[in-house]
Amino acid sequence: MTQRISIFCMTLLLLISCRKEEPIIPSTDTDVTHGASTESIKGFFLLNEGNMGNNKATLDYFDYETGIYTKNIYAERNPGVVKELGDVGNDLEIYGNKLYAVINCSHFVEVMDVETAKHITQISIPNCRYLAFYKGYAYVSSYAGPVQIDPNARLGYVAKVDTASLAVIDTCIVGFQPEEMVISGNKLYVANSGGYRVPNYDNTVSVIDLETFTEIKKIEVAINLHRMEIDKNGYIYVSSRGDYYDIPSKTLMIDSRTDKVVRETENLPNSEMALCGDSLYVYSTEWSYHTNRNTITYAIYDTQKEDIVTRNFIKDGTEKDIVIPYGVAINPETREFFVTDAKNYVTPGKLHCYSKEGVRKWSVTTGDIPAHFAFTRKKLKPIQ
Repeated sequence: MTQRISIFCMTLLLLISCRKEEPIIPSTDTDVTHGASTESIKGFFLLNEGNMGNNKATLDYFDYETGIYTKNIYAERNPGVVKELGDVGNDLEIYGNKLYAVINCSHFVEVMDVETAKHITQISIPNCRYLAFYKGYAYVSSYAGPVQIDPNARLGYVAKVDTASLAVIDTCIVGFQPEEMVISGNKLYVANSGGYRVPNYDNTVSVIDLETFTEIKKIEVAINLHRMEIDKNGYIYVSSRGDYYDIPSKTLMIDSRTDKVVRETENLPNSEMALCGDSLYVYSTEWSYHTNRNTITYAIYDTQKEDIVTRNFIKDGTEKDIVIPYGVAINPETREFFVTDAKNYVTPGKLHCYSKEGVRKWSVTTGDIPAHFAFTRKKLKPIQ
């Protein structure tokens, strides 16, 4: 035990010596399942957004083989990176051998090696939001302007990044304050929110031809759009956040073959969704300025039956332990699902793992505002 403590102290001193600005907080391990998984998915990364303006975005990792959840892995693996991950982690995706993290208020996409979580480069994109990938390119939505409410805020754009050179090679202007994106065939669909121009929200989905990388049309959908998912039949699900007063949040469906809205589900409020097979998991923390509170719901929408099959996918009553649901993800192999809790937005959050039947299996403390998942089929290597 004494030897282990000595090694830890020496490692910590080395990390601190690389960074004169402030000491690096080492990662911490929690054994949550005792391991023994043999699935091809080796684990997942979880990006914690951190509080805006506080430079507190962090990255966690769960290892299915060992059952160990490791909190805050980036800092000690990248002691030479000043300010670590940066300010507000907004999206997380794996493509090829790289892990991409969108750091919104720091205005860059952090690119890491997926097997080591070591820094490769940062791609500068102002007020960047979300990622999509297609045929060797990354597409990044950008608000384009500064982080502030502005009735005259400019149109946003989508940046096209070559994943070999990791350089921005083109941009395409879209709507106001673009958010999530999905791809169908050779078309990229972008949800425009117009959130900075409140109360004059955008209400369109931009359609980009990926061959020419030009916007070919806008589809009128609903105000203040945000999330997007696409099912195996080419139907695109889009969330509208409403206006937080009299226009409620809802979920809409676009047929990518006709680029028309074919369904509007007003009784399915939507803050975030995740698709697994034919099941669309949707939770909502719908804020109302009339009541000054959130209405929280959890539902599953069957994309084949086109119907809500349950109004609460958590079946054991433990949803009462979740203060502010902030992220959802489903393991496509085991069908277990995960819900994060942002708590009060300024202290460490919680991650809850549920069986496919909706019974809680384990919980663990995360960084501040846990939000974005990336499942990996490549095991994270120990620090060398």
